[in-house]
Amino acid sequence: MRSEVVQVIRTQPPRIEGNSIHDDSCPSFLGALELIGRRWTGSILAAAAQGARRFGEYRAMIDGISDRLLAQRLKELEAEGLIERTVIPSTPVQIRYSLSRDGQALLGALQPLAQWTAQRPARQVR
Repeated sequence: MRSEVVQVIRTQPPRIEGNSIHDDSCPSFLGALELIGRRWTGSILAAAAQGARRFGEYRAMIDGISDRLLAQRLKELEAEGLIERTVIPSTPVQIRYSLSRDGQALLGALQPLAQWTAQRPARQVR
C-alpha cells in the first residue's frame, strides 16, 4: 500500500455498471484515507515535518498522546513506508524517526486539503 497512499490521481474513469461505480483505485484510496484518518496520525506526521526525531520529541510536540499509542502509530507508519526508523548503536541505543519520501509526498498531497479545511467556515455539530 506504500505507493498507493500517495498516488490518488485516477488514471482511468470509474466503470459504471447498473447503479454501482467500480473504480480499481477506490480500495487503495480508501485504505489511504483510513490510515491518515486514524487518531494521532496527522499529528505524528506534522511533528516529523517540524523536526521531531526522537520518541520524547514526538511526545512533547503532541499533547495528550500516550506512550503506547505513539509507539503503535510510529510502527504503523513505518510499516506503511511513511516514517523511517534508524537505530544508532550507542549506549544507550538511540532510535531516530524521520519522514520518508512517501511521507513527505503524502504531506504535500494533504496540503491542499488542509488549506481547504482552514478556509471553510466552522460548522455547528447537530
